[in-house]
Amino acid sequence: MSADEERNIGLRERKKAKTMALVQKHALRLFRELGYNATTVEQIAEAAEISPSTFFRYFPTKEDVMIMDNYDPLLISAFVQQQPDLSPLNAVRNAMVSATEDLSVEELVTLRERNQLIMTVPELRAASLNNLMQTMQMITEMIAKRVGRSPDDINIRAFAGAVIGINISVMQYHAEHPDSVFAVLLNDALHKLESGQLL
Repeated sequence: MSADEERNIGLRERKKAKTMALVQKHALRLFRELGYNATTVEQIAEAAEISPSTFFRYFPTKEDVMIMDNYDPLLISAFVQQQPDLSPLNAVRNAMVSATEDLSVEELVTLRERNQLIMTVPELRAASLNNLMQTMQMITEMIAKRVGRSPDDINIRAFAGAVIGINISVMQYHAEHPDSVFAVLLNDALHKLESGQLL
């Protein structure tokens, strides 16, 4: 692939991410003002100045506008960069925290509002669970590759399940406590899991 082709792909990806963020921002505002169930895809599209068909090119369903994000690619990239001598949990913890601690103030506010909606709207909670199951599978595959074992190994799956369980707990706590810092909560909980100090 030529440098020009790579540059064009990079520009397209940045434009896509920018459009997704804009649509999500308007969706969040409308959900806050009108309520999730009362807000239509057409209203979100109109607010973002796109067509409904363009909305569905970015988000397959209305729920996805609050569930989808660019977190998984950041997590994978950060995980691959972890030192090989770190324990699997330490590597995951570092990757998960680094992918969230560089968020801007506005992104952090949006993260909290998204978490609050996800935890209170049944449709979003169900969609989020499906998304987290996919993330759990991704973590399973990353860890299996790192330690040279099969992704079907029950211990690898249990490990990934524990990490996702921590993430869900932190999401809920973060949504309920406005002064909490997501990255700090996540780092602390995963550290305690590793050291056996959760209880």
